Amino acid sequence: MNLKKLIFTPTVILIFLIFSFFLNAEKLDRDLQRGFDSIRPMDAYNYVKTLSLPKFAGRHTGHEGYTAAAKWAANKFKEWGLKPLSKKEGYLQAYPSPYTIIDKAEMFLFLEQKEATQQKEPALKKIKLEPGKDFLPLLFSDSGDSSAGLVFAGWGISAPELGYDDYAGLDVEGKFILCFRGTPDRRDNRYQKHDHHRFRMKTAKNKGALGLFYIYAEPLANPNGDWIKDFTPAIISESVADKILKEKGTNSKDLRSDLLTYKKPLSFPLQTKISFCVESRHFPDGIGYNVVGYVEGFDRQLKKECLVVGGHFDHCGEHMGFLFPGANDNASGSAVVMEIAEAFSKLKKKPKRSAVFVLFGGEEMGLQGSTYFANHVPTQFDKVDTMFNFDMVGEGDGVGCGISPKPEGLKKALEDSNKFVNILRRSRFFREVGVRSSDYAPFFLNGAACISFASNGPHLAYHQTGDTIYRINPDILADTARLAFLTGFTWANR
Repeated sequence: MNLKKLIFTPTVILIFLIFSFFLNAEKLDRDLQRGFDSIRPMDAYNYVKTLSLPKFAGRHTGHEGYTAAAKWAANKFKEWGLKPLSKKEGYLQAYPSPYTIIDKAEMFLFLEQKEATQQKEPALKKIKLEPGKDFLPLLFSDSGDSSAGLVFAGWGISAPELGYDDYAGLDVEGKFILCFRGTPDRRDNRYQKHDHHRFRMKTAKNKGALGLFYIYAEPLANPNGDWIKDFTPAIISESVADKILKEKGTNSKDLRSDLLTYKKPLSFPLQTKISFCVESRHFPDGIGYNVVGYVEGFDRQLKKECLVVGGHFDHCGEHMGFLFPGANDNASGSAVVMEIAEAFSKLKKKPKRSAVFVLFGGEEMGLQGSTYFANHVPTQFDKVDTMFNFDMVGEGDGVGCGISPKPEGLKKALEDSNKFVNILRRSRFFREVGVRSSDYAPFFLNGAACISFASNGPHLAYHQTGDTIYRINPDILADTARLAFLTGFTWANR
């Protein structure tokens, strides 16, 4: 007999007993455990995989691909026995959602060649830009074909009432605007409305511009704006912008840094010409849908209050032959909402308050679906008590959240629930919402307590064709759903 085994075995047993004691110090009751155990990594992963399929065409709200995906999710809600909005509406809450599809786009730069001094007119070097790599139309562009000059206009902000105007002294009539996204001072909330895409585009159009080109590190799909007749906006890459700005002896990085440092307009006309052609189709009568189902609370009075568990269901669609699958953004959040919904449906004892599960349309277009729902809460509920939001929860090995500072018990409910999952890496309080907020924003503004969950990333391929199923971690999906399920039940049952 091995002496080491005789000595080692009691030690192992002791460690096991101690570990078992702490593991079982807090247990879920049998009913909650049933719901908890129903949340499975591969179920969530397969929902993401399904929603990312080409047949749903990138889930662009209003498009038939989005509508087909919404009907698929509605059937899941029905399968789990969730209550619908009404007999007439079923699980689909409709709202107006105009949308645009970009079919084709071409862009050429005409750079002045200073070395060609023998000619009366400077020689121009023609450079064809590559769609998806060098540029991408904003996904609400009208059709158009123009060759025109360029004007750099800082942040594209005209706010004389704030003592700031990037357009002061500029002639932009019949030209394209080149600018950054942002404001002169991120801490000054007075600029907030000027940082909305819609407001910036309207300003440029009213000044007589043909279009506005944002400078981004790389082109991204972006449908968050309004279609404007005869206006063709786009995003160009920093590398392309640097070619344009070379004539001024600067580059995009330094120019942006100067704007943030001096907080004053640094606008100027450019010698570079640009040719931009877009073919698009606009659908002003598009219809979007929120997918809605609920589990009714058991308390006669409190069931009229509800916990909304939601995440946006849409992404950026399919344009110019590019499919934007939106696996992480935000099929991941949708899958987590669906897993929580199924878990609640399995509870024999429901919480005091009702739990409403919503897959929102139109988030990528500017929180359209969540804003509509927050302002058209189903009539069976008096108010939204709390809102849990899930946006990009598919990449990484941990989850973080923003949380309302009040009521104080909400954070404790979250932290107590995390003892069973141990997935929460960080949390912070949010006291206001801004231009870049997610679907919790309209609920927060209406007075509901909120938690917004996101995984710790790194969230690669954001709004690009590479946001595919291959980036998704099944375990982070399931653990996020488990954490929110326990927190949600505890909070709805208080």
